[in-house]
Order: sequence, then C-alpha cells, then structure tokens
Amino acid sequence: MRALIIALAIAAAVWLLAIVALVIAGRRTHAKELAMLLPNLLSLLRGMIRDPRVGRFDKFLLVIAVAWVASPIDLIPEFIPVFGPLDDVVVVALILRRLVRRAGPEVVSDHWRGDPEIMRRILKLVRAA
Repeated sequence: MRALIIALAIAAAVWLLAIVALVIAGRRTHAKELAMLLPNLLSLLRGMIRDPRVGRFDKFLLVIAVAWVASPIDLIPEFIPVFGPLDDVVVVALILRRLVRRAGPEVVSDHWRGDPEIMRRILKLVRAA
C-alpha cells in the first residue's frame, strides 16, 4: 500500500510539473487541458458505462479498462520512463477503438467534456488504426 501511495505522489508531482512547464512556456490552453484530462476521462468512462447505446460487453470492457489503469500490477512497471505507462495506454486505446467502432464516434464525443479538438484528434487516430 505504501508503494502505491508513493507511486501516486510521484505521478501527481510529474503531472503538476508538466502543467507548470506549459504555463511557463505560455501554453495556458494546453496546461488547462492537461489539468482537466483525468476528470474528463473519468467523466467519459462514467458516461459511457451509463449510456444505453453502449452494449453490455463493451461496458464490461470499460470496467476492465478502469481496473487495469488503476491496478498497481502492470506488464511494464510504471517507474520505467516512457515505457511504464505504455501497457495502460495500449489497453485503453484498444478498448476505445472497439467502442468507437461498435457504438460510433458520436457516442464517445457525447460524453467528452474536454476540448472537442482533442476528441477529434483521438477519433482520427482510432479510425486510422
């Protein structure tokens, strides 16, 4: 449990440093989007789990994605720079790709509370994959 708290504290510190660096660099809009990324993602997942347009199995996959990201057990340890979060990103990307293909991009966009341009970029990447 102590290791999890330390890992979360380190992740939060890196996240805050990235936001401060963006503000210092004059990219306030990017800093705001980064600051709101976690709440926006949680809102997206919660909305899609409750949406009747999303199938039961896809809702199950959403719950798996949340559990996978929240789990301290990973295929690649989180403390390895760049590659650490890669397994989390791949799992979430694959599930998001399936959701976009099954439920449609408009369902995903309906639940995104962040900058619509970011969601357009994500959907473009998902369609290209």
